[in-house]
Amino acid sequence: MSATARRPKSLGVRNGRLAPAPDSPNCVSTQADREHQRMDSIPLTVDPVDAMALLKRVVTTMPRTQIVTSDDNYLHAEFTSALFRFVDDVEFFLDREQRVIHFRSASRSGRSDFGVNRKRMQALVEAFQREILIHDRSPKTDR
Repeated sequence: MSATARRPKSLGVRNGRLAPAPDSPNCVSTQADREHQRMDSIPLTVDPVDAMALLKRVVTTMPRTQIVTSDDNYLHAEFTSALFRFVDDVEFFLDREQRVIHFRSASRSGRSDFGVNRKRMQALVEAFQREILIHDRSPKTDR
């Protein structure tokens, strides 16, 4: 059994914002209007180029993950569940003006995700922050 719905057309950044979170509780976002869907954005404490490289590294270490799109300010990855093959879309937007990384994680199907998107994003943020600490401690070389 597979529950892979089509990729939403609303993904991406428009006017400095990721797509709004749907009414269903299977989405979290740093830009969500509803408190129960909102999470804190990630402060940008390193060079934006380094931040995106570190973020990409963290995302690719997660199981059953495929990066769909990646550029200087945006990353979209698909996460597939092990058992039923549900696909969740995870997006990151590096906002250079606000010096933060916004993110959105949403299930493509179903109404509830039993907290999976929130737990995933908490784990990704923690892993990214660990990578930043390692990066900050590494010897710097001239570029």
